[in-house]
Amino acid sequence: MADLETLSEHACFGGLQGFYRHASETIGLAMKVGVFLPPQAIAGARVPALVWLAGLTCTEETFAIKAGAQRAAAELGLMLVTPDTSPRDTGVAGADASWDFGNGAGFYLDATQSPWAGRWRMESYVTRELPALLAAHFPWRTDRLGLFGHSMGGHGALTLALRHPGAYRSVSAFAPVAAPMQCPWGVKAFTNYLGDDRAAWAAHDATELVKSGARAPALLVDQGLADKFLAEQLHVDRFEAACRAAGQSLTLRRHPGYDHGYFFIASFVEDHLRFHADALNAA
Repeated sequence: MADLETLSEHACFGGLQGFYRHASETIGLAMKVGVFLPPQAIAGARVPALVWLAGLTCTEETFAIKAGAQRAAAELGLMLVTPDTSPRDTGVAGADASWDFGNGAGFYLDATQSPWAGRWRMESYVTRELPALLAAHFPWRTDRLGLFGHSMGGHGALTLALRHPGAYRSVSAFAPVAAPMQCPWGVKAFTNYLGDDRAAWAAHDATELVKSGARAPALLVDQGLADKFLAEQLHVDRFEAACRAAGQSLTLRRHPGYDHGYFFIASFVEDHLRFHADALNAA
């Protein structure tokens, strides 16, 4: 396992919020990650880890700075892990041409199409390399791993849990892109990363995965009803219907007045942390 370079560390609610860089074998470039160690970990205990997958344009810093999650995580003894949303400084032409594709928009899948396939391998990074990195460098209790995310990252949390049964004890999402085959963000990403084969797309679509028989732990999803992306991009109603028909446990909470941003996330993140802590600390 590659060395971990410390970029910065900050005392926070009796714990430590750090930002780090490492040479990723999966991506073939340096990747950044944030880690919050709760006070229990600082005192020497091994603790459950909860990985946050951020949305379009975000970085490893966004959730750590904006969500206000460290206070509750410190109380609950949860390590919070925030990987970046894509490779950076790849030299790939067009990677920074639009805000919703390429840089900051890895969609938590392994691309199969040129020129993206060489670097855009976020599924393998999150599901394989990131846990190995945690095990090598942090006091993680390796049998206790949860996953949650927002928007594109909500899509990632749902699909990675469905595609990797048994990997995550707890899963939740805020305003996920829940049926990406049916929305402009998803069509753009899937066409470029995966090509024109819609069967390949369906393997990375949470709604289609549930329909096909994939299952995840009991899910919690929060959705703001003032979210400007709700009707065109997110399609949580279709995901809810698929879960109901298939018997996938889902609690979908709808919140009038809340939009798509981090004020919404900050309002309900403690509920998610407690949801995850209950599952991660269960015998």
